[in-house]
Amino acid sequence: MTERLFSLSLSRRRLLITTSAVATGALVAMAGLTPAHSAGEPANGGDITFLIDSLGDSWIPNNSAISSFQGHIWGHVTDKLVYVDADGKVSPWIAERWEQNDSATEFTLHLKSGVTFSDGTPLDASATVANLDIWYAGRKKEGINPIGLFPKTYDHAEAVDATTVKVFFKKPTLGFIPTLGYHGSILISPKTIAQPAAQQANLSKTSGSGPYVVDSWKEGDFVKLTKRKDYNWGPAAVGHTGPAYLDTITYKLVSEPSLRVAAVQSGQADIAYNASPQELTSLKQDGFTVATPRYLGFVNGWAINTKLAPYDDVKVRQALQAGINRQEIIDTVYTPDWKLATSFIQSNVPGATDHGDLLAYNPDRAEKLLDEAGWIKGADGIRAKDGKQLSLTLNSNPYLVTSKSIDELIAQQLGKIGWKVDIRAYDVVTYGQKVQYGGAGVPAYEVTRSFIDAGTVASILTDANNGENWFALGESDKKINELRDKIASAGSLEIRNPLLDELQKYVLEQGYFIPRTQMVQRIYVQSPKLKGEIYNGVAYASYYTATISD
Repeated sequence: MTERLFSLSLSRRRLLITTSAVATGALVAMAGLTPAHSAGEPANGGDITFLIDSLGDSWIPNNSAISSFQGHIWGHVTDKLVYVDADGKVSPWIAERWEQNDSATEFTLHLKSGVTFSDGTPLDASATVANLDIWYAGRKKEGINPIGLFPKTYDHAEAVDATTVKVFFKKPTLGFIPTLGYHGSILISPKTIAQPAAQQANLSKTSGSGPYVVDSWKEGDFVKLTKRKDYNWGPAAVGHTGPAYLDTITYKLVSEPSLRVAAVQSGQADIAYNASPQELTSLKQDGFTVATPRYLGFVNGWAINTKLAPYDDVKVRQALQAGINRQEIIDTVYTPDWKLATSFIQSNVPGATDHGDLLAYNPDRAEKLLDEAGWIKGADGIRAKDGKQLSLTLNSNPYLVTSKSIDELIAQQLGKIGWKVDIRAYDVVTYGQKVQYGGAGVPAYEVTRSFIDAGTVASILTDANNGENWFALGESDKKINELRDKIASAGSLEIRNPLLDELQKYVLEQGYFIPRTQMVQRIYVQSPKLKGEIYNGVAYASYYTATISD
């Protein structure tokens, strides 16, 4: 691989070149993308290039866009205390085993011995305590944030001996162990943690314990990783614990989706991230590997602001729930790789239950509910009440390439029932300022959020313990508050799971959350020469176990 891969940028003029079979190869060569592998390389070795649409805006570990882009890099240069697979199953990693007390307020972690960070520091009990502390509290005055879904009930942790950590919580916290496999719970050397934010932002000065180390990087351009030859503590669940097989992984920023895919098609790169769903069928037919893993978390949908009229009326929210044809979204915008939502939680999350009957397309029911709520259709087909039209403003999510297409289709569906739907599209920065995480004037906030343990859901939905209060309910809904508190205090899954089921049913019945489809935020198009990658619980591809053929 040559340095031209890292130094040349893509001009707008080049992006306008027609990408026929011949032109594609010429375009990729012009862009400076050289072949990522050559003939004769053995299976244990090789270099791959992963083309990605962003590398985020901060490398401070706690502040990184780990859920979107930078998690790809962190997943190779860091480890986690536990491993969580695509089905939410938790298994040992750096923590070999663990125990908890009957009330789920105290946990004991037993660590592997001999694990080291790339700076030589041992990943021992004291290092683990340092990580737990910064995940919980961050250092806000220095601009280092807490990890969002780390349990807010955390009290403190103690190093009992070199390989034993005891962790204490103020209240029952069943979700603690699964959350150790969350994408933000990355283990960093205490030397890195002690650095000020400005130094933590320098990726080359960050030490993890993972199977790869940062070889070189350039902000907004690329990150090149080289395998760590002394690595010997991979998670047993992936079937390999020693050093990685591939020598290097290079993440290269290429903003245009078509160019990323064209580079893989022409053999100039090995993986293209976030291709258009409409391309996937033809790419499969051409022999390329296509992966659309679902992550553990919420389905893609809207959190409804119940303080904004008319969405303070349960009948209007229920009409909205019944007025969306979700199968048409999959048939029109997506492919059969996408799945219908059956709750507001992804179906692969432990504790998720099937309430698909509450999400059935029923326009007649929607019309009847709106009639009962006093919204009458006018000559133009739009409903009105007290001189105001039935309106809904949708703000398309710039993080999800298909969001605007889905919004346009739903606008047509709701228009037949009597809604006037407006669609706005902002860039990432403006969206973050005006729309993200809801707001006083946002009736429907589009959600794309992952989590590892369903027990965290209840506190996110309300404002308890500094929760995110998604539906602007505050403490006004006694039932959701009661379910929240019972879920939070449950000491076993046997107690908690029926409560989670009740919560899911209630939120959907009330129209607080309007699912669209199950969430596939990460789309991978891959060379058939590359095999053995593994997708974890947050849908990241790990190439720790991957090999590449000639």
